[in-house]
Amino acid sequence: MSERIGFVGLGIMGKSMALNLVNAGFKVRVWNRTTERMADLIKAGAESATTPADLAAQCDVILVCVSDTPDVNAVILGENGLIHGAHQGALIIDMSTISPQATQEIAAQLKEKGMHMLDAPISGGSEGAARGTLSIMVGGDADQVERAMPYFQAIGKSITHVGGTGSGQLVKLVNQVLVVGNALAMSEALMFAQAGGLDLHKTLDAVAGGAAGSWMLSNRGPQILDRDWRPGFTIDLQQKDLRLVLEAADQLGVPLMGTSLVFNLYRTLQAQGIGSEGNHALIKALENMAGILVGSDSEG
Repeated sequence: MSERIGFVGLGIMGKSMALNLVNAGFKVRVWNRTTERMADLIKAGAESATTPADLAAQCDVILVCVSDTPDVNAVILGENGLIHGAHQGALIIDMSTISPQATQEIAAQLKEKGMHMLDAPISGGSEGAARGTLSIMVGGDADQVERAMPYFQAIGKSITHVGGTGSGQLVKLVNQVLVVGNALAMSEALMFAQAGGLDLHKTLDAVAGGAAGSWMLSNRGPQILDRDWRPGFTIDLQQKDLRLVLEAADQLGVPLMGTSLVFNLYRTLQAQGIGSEGNHALIKALENMAGILVGSDSEG
């Protein structure tokens, strides 16, 4: 409890995560590129910083949750980045989803300055962030994972040290292959049920608790039936993750046909200008091809 905690990135996920740290009793200092997003955290008891470097100068452990590899590079290594303010022995925990290779390169630069890094990407959607029940997959040195455990426990429920630096990011990409595969199966199944004239809510209740059940089905299936496209995770962010998956798969020589299909289906939705909708809106791409609209509401 004596370490000073910093949090960079107050988006859909980060804001709730930072708030859970504050509510757990940690002294938290926050920074976000859009300063208005810091207001609720400050009201809750957090303090603000003017730049990432300013935040790092006043913190011992800094958590980062931003959108993509260039954003992580900017807040850690860029002008006024964390590396320019952090002291030797500081721990930087990147909870974004970025390139495993970039993670290793950033960690190497921090190590040269006597700083530590963990890659700890998350899964569980905005609901998990709000409830403090995220799944956290952690790469890095075991002693630093132990050091970070109190902070992980304030924001997550399933915390797994999966290996060395970059391993957390690679496991997150495994997670995303499974997520979009589940999303595709869910979309096809609900279209099939709609065409068969079934009661969709009863059908969902019948299958969700059996072998076909999944987090995606239980959490996003009802949203599809209600034509509710509010994002727990947006199409644009899902596409960013799938780009990372396909880049890594190309390097490893692994064929990912299903994942490639979903990537291109999402691309058609981005072309329609709906990249800010939830990733469960994948079903719209299939509906467009089949002329079948799932759910009772014809809007959407």
